[in-house]
Amino acid sequence: MKMNSVDIRPGNILEYQGGLWRAVKIQHTQPGKGGAYMQVELKNLMDGRKTNERFRSAETVEKVRLDTKDFQFLFAEGDSLTFMDKISYDQVSLDRDLLGEAADFLQDGMDVVMETYDDKPISVQLPAQIEAVIRDTEAVVKGQTASSSYKPATLENGVRVMVPPFIGVGTKIVVDTYEREYIRRAD
Repeated sequence: MKMNSVDIRPGNILEYQGGLWRAVKIQHTQPGKGGAYMQVELKNLMDGRKTNERFRSAETVEKVRLDTKDFQFLFAEGDSLTFMDKISYDQVSLDRDLLGEAADFLQDGMDVVMETYDDKPISVQLPAQIEAVIRDTEAVVKGQTASSSYKPATLENGVRVMVPPFIGVGTKIVVDTYEREYIRRAD
């Protein structure tokens, strides 16, 4: 499907230079001299390469529609992650690199959405937020609660996040899986 370059948004999948690319960041620039253009940071979905491209306002690009399916994460074995199709119960093993840093937040039985192109898995979307338990954190320093300072903490999955001083070991918190940030205490 053709689309105007000024309509590119982060997350769009584009067919560009014979490959599939995800728009990561965009910036519309209108210089004082010359025509306006879109500065787009693209990430190759096949090999992870990144590139920055400029598209003139009048240019069109090819937007790709991906098929999505609901999957469930089963287990990790080395660098291989195994998922199960929730409808057909077929199992798919993917390389951990396909998920990037988000793979650290996978939990057994977690529901995910797998994007495919020509029946080939392209990416896996985790829930935007997960609950995790604090395994280790520093003790509160007297007077530290007076300011809005944060302290480092390690979650049960080994991921380090910054948390408010009142959060202690064993506390269940909600974490943003993509920004790797503390959001709030879990209910």
